[in-house]
Amino acid sequence: MSGVFVPAIVVAYLVGAIPFAQIIAKAHGKDLRTIGSGNIGATNLARACGRRWGYACFALDVLKGLVPTAAARIVAGRLLEDVTTVGPAFLTLWLAVGVAAILGHVFPVYLKFKGGKGVSTSFGVGLGLWPYFTVAAVVALLVWLLCAAIWRYVSLASICASITFPMTLTAAIAIGKSWNLANLWPLLIAAIAIPLLVIVLHRNNIKRLQAGTESKIGSKKKAS
Repeated sequence: MSGVFVPAIVVAYLVGAIPFAQIIAKAHGKDLRTIGSGNIGATNLARACGRRWGYACFALDVLKGLVPTAAARIVAGRLLEDVTTVGPAFLTLWLAVGVAAILGHVFPVYLKFKGGKGVSTSFGVGLGLWPYFTVAAVVALLVWLLCAAIWRYVSLASICASITFPMTLTAAIAIGKSWNLANLWPLLIAAIAIPLLVIVLHRNNIKRLQAGTESKIGSKKKAS
């Protein structure tokens, strides 16, 4: 089984490491690392090159997580004789593909391992880990949209969405009749670890939120 997933993990990292925000910025004659927060992400790109490019980058960053994760499951289903019973070993390898894509975005080999904060790519991984992470990912997105509309802080919305994700998955496992915690425990570990990574990567944003200096959506001040 590892023979199926190991190449997928490597490919997922390399795909996740593609710095779409920086590529788009370079096409506009700009270097995101010297603009605004210096973050290689859709939000900083939107402020540097306009919202439509920020939206385009968000979609591409989501696909970086979604495509490798979903593809790994499809390929595994075709090559392995029995994937109808998804156990911890299978889930761990499948999760490793998604995590590799996220780590690629956060620590891209193409940019000396200095990348974005992984929110969009994590969302894509959540969609790709159907059905286990998908509902939780959609709920997290709704929370993000609600928080962004109320407080207009991208960073705060991302943190709230990250906190929501493991809570939603825990509830889904608790009420799901066919979901056995004995088999799905790797999901819970990943559902805590990935949001925790995202929150840690927002530590500077948290400091600015506490100081009242974090920029809001639509602001031209520095933000990530």
